[in-house]
Amino acid sequence: MRHETNFPTVSPDELAKLGQGRVAYMRQISGREIAEAFPGTVELDPNATVWALFGADGTPLAIADDAGGALSTAFQNDLTPVTVH
Repeated sequence: MRHETNFPTVSPDELAKLGQGRVAYMRQISGREIAEAFPGTVELDPNATVWALFGADGTPLAIADDAGGALSTAFQNDLTPVTVH
């Protein structure tokens, strides 16, 4: 027997607002991506890899040398961190 469920549609704008001010996502990014995500903040070797913390809506929040630094920054700001692969 097959059961189908209709889930409500969530717009990209509504999805971006979920978790705002409560959830932050962290992921590794290259030095090349830093210039795009964090314009005018820091210049790194384009091949370097760092961890970045973003708000639920994609707003760049912080850069860290390692995952622990990004995690710590999230906790210090009362945010629940999640990783993006």
